[in-house]
Amino acid sequence: MKSSIIATLKQIKFLIIPYLVILTACVIIELLCSRESIYFTVNGWHFAAGDVFFEYYTNMGGGATLIILSLLIAVFNYRKGFLMASSFLLTALVAQSLKRIFDTPRPVLYFKDHLNKLYLVKGVDMLDTLSFPSGHSTSAFSIAVVLAYITPKKHWGLLYLALAILVGYSRMYLSEHFFEDVVGGSVIGVFVTAFWVTWIDNRAFIQSPKWNKGLINLKK
Repeated sequence: MKSSIIATLKQIKFLIIPYLVILTACVIIELLCSRESIYFTVNGWHFAAGDVFFEYYTNMGGGATLIILSLLIAVFNYRKGFLMASSFLLTALVAQSLKRIFDTPRPVLYFKDHLNKLYLVKGVDMLDTLSFPSGHSTSAFSIAVVLAYITPKKHWGLLYLALAILVGYSRMYLSEHFFEDVVGGSVIGVFVTAFWVTWIDNRAFIQSPKWNKGLINLKK
């Protein structure tokens, strides 16, 4: 039976409902506060443990994480692994295309005349261009949507959302992105992925028995 985007959103309701509430709050913040005030507020909230944690945790939104996770899922179910990998590829293509269209500066370039006012985490390789949208945020939220969609325990969607938000926050904490970059990346990750899994998971080939097994078959 073919399902609609509404059916998909219902499946991920524990993720999508709180996400929409948070997204609304983020839009309000964007309207009320300047880019500079948001950046320096976040930039002022640094602590030693956070410097270490976010430097490594930010990689949860990297391409390597997506590839490894997709392969691990495919070991148990080819269909679910394909949903994860294809969602990553599509959202990454969208994000990378937009980066080059907008070609906006990252914080270290934007504030190049005031670098002494910035707190930068030591050891982090600072990029200076192609800021909007955040690719790591796009990937993290795409992962969250797919996991919420394929996981039997649907209430885990709230956990996946929280983990994705941490990735987004890490991009601001490390001064790699602005607030709007992260918000934009999350929108791409959530909605492009939701529409994609709705469409591709309705294709006949992916619902065939050979796609719904893996290298390790847990169904005896």
